[in-house]
Amino acid sequence: MALAKEAEAHNYKRIWFAEHHNSDNIGSSATSLLIGYVAENTSTIRVGSGGIMLPNHSPLIIAEQFGTLAHLYPHRIDLGLGRAPGTDQQTAQAIRADFFQASRAFPEEVAKIQRYFSLENRTSNVRAAIAEGADVPLYILGSSTDSAHLAAKKGLPYAFASHFASTHLLQALKIYNQEFQPSGALQQPYTMAGVNVYVADTDEEAEKLFTSVIRMFVGVLTGSKDPLQPPTELTDDLKELFQHPTVYQMLKYSFVGSKQTVKKQVKAFLEQTGVNELITVSTMYDLNDRIKSVRLFAEIMMEINGGK
Repeated sequence: MALAKEAEAHNYKRIWFAEHHNSDNIGSSATSLLIGYVAENTSTIRVGSGGIMLPNHSPLIIAEQFGTLAHLYPHRIDLGLGRAPGTDQQTAQAIRADFFQASRAFPEEVAKIQRYFSLENRTSNVRAAIAEGADVPLYILGSSTDSAHLAAKKGLPYAFASHFASTHLLQALKIYNQEFQPSGALQQPYTMAGVNVYVADTDEEAEKLFTSVIRMFVGVLTGSKDPLQPPTELTDDLKELFQHPTVYQMLKYSFVGSKQTVKKQVKAFLEQTGVNELITVSTMYDLNDRIKSVRLFAEIMMEINGGK
């Protein structure tokens, strides 16, 4: 909540929560509940899912939940949809025994969501009445090229998880922009990209904060489930871990440093990708460090956007 209020105060457009399960480090497993809590205690910022992992759920239930949120908090709710489980394979099976079959049906499941939100569904035998006609923009999330084709075909905004899956970012954006078909939701392509952001007063301070996420990603790769560790000095050993090909590829789009340093990194990324919107992820041990980074990054974007 403190993070959401800080983001709202500094003109961030939205705050999204990612559905994850069986993780000590991510607190948004009951995603729609958290969205409602944050929307209730803020005023203007959009609140949504980045995303709901649709194969875990019935599209009807998700439509009912987000239709209800849209009535409670009009014109402020976003529904981002992804096909991954948001967890390990064993937990995915515990959530839904036929998860992998459901994930292959992702395009059809998205179509069901669209139908439940449409006014035309009023004549259907199966309805999510609270969702019909509700103002809930849909976003397709992806970490490979598959969802780029789907988002383009449906004419929906496309958000890429480049904060941990950098390999296919540029290819996916190219596919989406080339194949985009205008729709009732969107007339022009709209792209978003996730980046890790760690801003502090000095480069050294920011690099120290970044050590927590280096250790976290190494833990992901080695199967360790330790809680997020406090930051330490960026030692030669940690530098070596960060430069490991697998770790570096996952954390390639990480902007770490002072305002001046991060501003250069962000401008280069925006020029390279041409994305319309950045999704910032700042996994930090201390809330105060995270809030400060959010504030400093807002100042950077104000400077890049000419004060807007």
